[in-house]
Amino acid sequence: MFDQFFPDEDADSTYQIDFEKLYRQGYRGILFDIDNTLVPHGEKADERAVNLFEKLKKTGFRCCLISNNKRERVEMFNRDIQVNFIEDAHKPSKKSYIRAMQSLGTDTRNTVFIGDQLFTDVYGAKRAGIHTILVKPIHPKEEIQIVLKRYLEKIVLHFYRKKKGRKK
Repeated sequence: MFDQFFPDEDADSTYQIDFEKLYRQGYRGILFDIDNTLVPHGEKADERAVNLFEKLKKTGFRCCLISNNKRERVEMFNRDIQVNFIEDAHKPSKKSYIRAMQSLGTDTRNTVFIGDQLFTDVYGAKRAGIHTILVKPIHPKEEIQIVLKRYLEKIVLHFYRKKKGRKK
């Protein structure tokens, strides 16, 4: 029932993901949400984010930010990162995910999406056929519409963890 919202993987933080392992598995493109995935909502790229993207580029990954935010917000974050981006993405629409893969020269077999929300990030990427990694939100302060969605996410995550526990 909730499977369409279940991520393929989950992690406590973007910064704890084993990106070298993803590269060994054949992934070459990484699509990222920004707010609460890479930095707290509305903040610019911090040192940790800058270092992550430098490492990813050196490893051989091509990266693209996909955000429902306006261009100014995405450009502010991307100033020190310098990767492809799509603003006003209308997630969970799959169009922006497809556009992002085209901009990177990747496809559904070698692209992974990393985000913190089930109903926009994960659902949209799964609709586009992309491997997904759900991360825990970095900061509890969020806009009211996101806070409300988090209550529904808790229900879905309960069933995800229950199913995941059976697979072990």
